Amino acid sequence: MLVPLGDEPRLEEERGLLTDDFNGIRFILAFSDEQSLARYSQARREYAHEWTYRTILGAKLLDVAVPAAGVPCGVALDCAAGPDETVLPPMKGIVPDEAALDRDEDRADGG
Repeated sequence: MLVPLGDEPRLEEERGLLTDDFNGIRFILAFSDEQSLARYSQARREYAHEWTYRTILGAKLLDVAVPAAGVPCGVALDCAAGPDETVLPPMKGIVPDEAALDRDEDRADGG
């Protein structure tokens, strides 16, 4: 996956991964190819923006970057790509259990 770097540090890297927050959940923006990233750039009317990005395996993005965010975090894949958009919310079975929002749902004592 191609993951653009944002302007402000949020993770361990000097420049953090590009993210966007929606309803209190942070989403790492990832793209399957340069064409999908270009469509995102066009949708934002940032035609001249030169994107710096990292190539990250999808599993590493979910298993390492999502928990490292320190807040509820998922992945938005190919946003602005029309029908190819995919949202991977921070839920069990998608992200590691310790980073999932629904990790305590099945506990009888509620905490």
